[in-house]
Amino acid sequence: MTQHSRDTPQFYLTAPSPCPYLPGRHERKVFTHLVGDKAGDLNDLLTHGGFRRSQSIAYRPACDQCRACVSVRVVANEFRPSRNFRKILARNADISGEQRSAVPTSEQYSVFRAYLDQRHRHGGMADMTVLDYAMMVEDSHVETRIIEYRRRGVDTSVTGRGEDLLAVALTDVLSDGLSMVYSFFEPEEESRSLGTFMILDHIARARRQGLPYVYLGYWIEGSKKMDYKGRFLPQQRLAPSGWLRIEASGDLASEPQD
Repeated sequence: MTQHSRDTPQFYLTAPSPCPYLPGRHERKVFTHLVGDKAGDLNDLLTHGGFRRSQSIAYRPACDQCRACVSVRVVANEFRPSRNFRKILARNADISGEQRSAVPTSEQYSVFRAYLDQRHRHGGMADMTVLDYAMMVEDSHVETRIIEYRRRGVDTSVTGRGEDLLAVALTDVLSDGLSMVYSFFEPEEESRSLGTFMILDHIARARRQGLPYVYLGYWIEGSKKMDYKGRFLPQQRLAPSGWLRIEASGDLASEPQD
């Protein structure tokens, strides 16, 4: 194999399968492998083009007759939390997030397992074992971090109480932002709106790090699972002409953003 062939990504297309978000439709994905010394640069480039990462795979929807999946990224510096978002921040004022290396733990898996069993028991990840979880975290050739969210003032090394870990986010650090690969939380703490809180925290982190965007993956209008992403404004959505800015209430700016 030549150096050129190793550095040039090869793309593949999956067979059609039932869409997990829109009933009655089928999905296909185009994907490539993220390996080698240039995996981080490739992940950056592909993320800008609407791809997402799962372990060492970068993928993007390539459905024959549907374009419902739209990549979205929040404009971190210009984001201002709404009244509802401020309530969620206040509700979780007793939580702190600590960034760690991407190393899986049994405590994380315990929360992950409870999250899947309560909220996604019929989903494609429902049967993931502790080894599967470890692969999800560790199988990355790009800069990846784990952010653990715990109640403030609780030292689990003393108490040994695993329930004090409330939520976890697996996050890639890109050249221009943070990409939220996967997040999960303790289902018994549902009233805290921890999923929303983690996004708000990532927006604040990106701002502190001087990164312009937080990548949220795919927004799908009409999908209860994905529609919530449209509430984080201003944001940009990837269209055939480039990244288009959404100011408020779904209004598109007139010009695409770079």
